[in-house]
Amino acid sequence: MGTRSQEFPTVHVISDSVGVTAQTVARAATAQFGLKNPRIETISKVRSFEEVERFFEEHVEHHRKRFGDVHLVVFYTLVDDAMRHKMVEYCSTNPYIVAVDLIGPAIDALAQVSGRVPIDVPGGLRIADADYFQRIEAMEFTIAHDDGRNPQDLTQADIVLLGVSRTSKTPTSIYLSQQGYKVANIPLDSQTEPPKELFDVAPSRVFGLVTTPEVLVGIRRRRLGNAIGVASSYADPEGVYEDLEKARALMRRIGCIVIHTDNRAIEETAQQILRYYDLANPQ
Repeated sequence: MGTRSQEFPTVHVISDSVGVTAQTVARAATAQFGLKNPRIETISKVRSFEEVERFFEEHVEHHRKRFGDVHLVVFYTLVDDAMRHKMVEYCSTNPYIVAVDLIGPAIDALAQVSGRVPIDVPGGLRIADADYFQRIEAMEFTIAHDDGRNPQDLTQADIVLLGVSRTSKTPTSIYLSQQGYKVANIPLDSQTEPPKELFDVAPSRVFGLVTTPEVLVGIRRRRLGNAIGVASSYADPEGVYEDLEKARALMRRIGCIVIHTDNRAIEETAQQILRYYDLANPQ
């Protein structure tokens, strides 16, 4: 057993929620000292300051027996204003406690700038609300309708994405679903016809994703890697051009908005889709 001076201090976490925020910060901070698995002791779901006092008393006694002196490092997240003030007062009269308030200054700053009063509800980040369940439902729908699956449900989608292979349909769909939109995506190629249900969807909910043949050839070649000799037609410029032309013809037939994805981040593509969607489908 090493002496205290050779050991890195345990981080004590105190929270009126589950303490995940403080634990995350503690790990990020200790990583700067080369520690991947720091010692963290947590007291969570605190409802009275008496619990905090008992926690300190027990740990002070433990440290005195083990090290002969006491120095406690504490990271705390207490949203209750009265309890935070008690913590500050307690720590100020007990200099052996080095305490860091991880959420109080953030709440105070937002209250000052917004002019609003915080609700002081522990675990507010994890309170499930209607928006949370809407996002979960949207993500489940999107995963179940990726890459042309379950076309019978297309009219239930908020947004339908069309595009040839490697035009970012799936990542864009997932991103949009995380914003609460039910998304289905349909792959297009020159050899197969799209599902008939596609033509029952309002054109204002359908978006075609396209890119240039040169960009698409490069993406597909990188995707194939060493297998390019086996599936060369997939990345053949003539085949790529044919795929794109047929896709564009279908998009014109439907009358949907066409979005260029080349040299665009997924977030940019999604935001452009939503701009058109919100104009055509006001809430």
